[in-house]
Amino acid sequence: MGFNAEDNAFIEWYPRGYGVGFKVKRRLFETQTQYQRLEIYETEGFGKLLVLDGTVQLVEAGEESYHETLVHPVLLAHPNPRKVLVIGGGDGGTLREVLKHGEVERAVMVEIDEGVVEASYLYLDVAKDLLGRLMKKEEPRAELVIEDGVKYLHESEEKFDAIIVDSTDPVGPAKLLFSEGFYRDAYERLNDPGIYITQAGSVYLFTNELLDAYRAMKKVFDRVYYFSFPVIGYASPWSFLVGVKGDIDFRKVDLERAKGLKLYYYDPERHETLFQMPRYVRELLESGE
Repeated sequence: MGFNAEDNAFIEWYPRGYGVGFKVKRRLFETQTQYQRLEIYETEGFGKLLVLDGTVQLVEAGEESYHETLVHPVLLAHPNPRKVLVIGGGDGGTLREVLKHGEVERAVMVEIDEGVVEASYLYLDVAKDLLGRLMKKEEPRAELVIEDGVKYLHESEEKFDAIIVDSTDPVGPAKLLFSEGFYRDAYERLNDPGIYITQAGSVYLFTNELLDAYRAMKKVFDRVYYFSFPVIGYASPWSFLVGVKGDIDFRKVDLERAKGLKLYYYDPERHETLFQMPRYVRELLESGE
């Protein structure tokens, strides 16, 4: 896994020998932060590539395919998302999309690794200006908190209309973000109505992790939805899980509010296409219901 100098390529290997790779021109930056190994490459055709502990986080050309899908479906499904919590998302892309919604009055981004924020500001063009304002505390609608998201959610008393978890894959250290205890803390921090979303890994290659997270969420939230979307740089299709507190129908979004959004990948007018899932995965998800 990682950079192959002979082929000038970065390859992320998934289970069973499945790989996702990019041809690269050069490595721009590499460091060991307090929490993880961080690398940034310049690719041949997709801009810069951010890698954490050997796993692709994003490529600049196409990162919206992930960030738009993580943010806009839930914010358009919520009737009035005034306060939003983002856990993770140190590159700033998720918060950038959140702030496109004019009704959002306050957004808090809780990122455990300050090194990710700093490197993203210095090297990436995903949300450079926004990250600069956050670090200088000059963004009136948003706040950056450097802290463990699990700890923050457990100890905070602030309530939010939407909670968006932009984390690494549901394996290893990030597994706590996919635990029943974490979901219960999230449910308590949501207003009623409230909505929660997390990425949940590759549909085909992390199927068991998707099933585990879905079943844990079903024990906590009033309703749970699953959907998938093709994300550039990931082993697509990529899965997402949505938990609802109170009366929100995630299968419906506000198309009037959507008109003011400039989007490239997520199409609110075709929101129903998100729910297409391979038959065998759908049957596994629904087998315990």
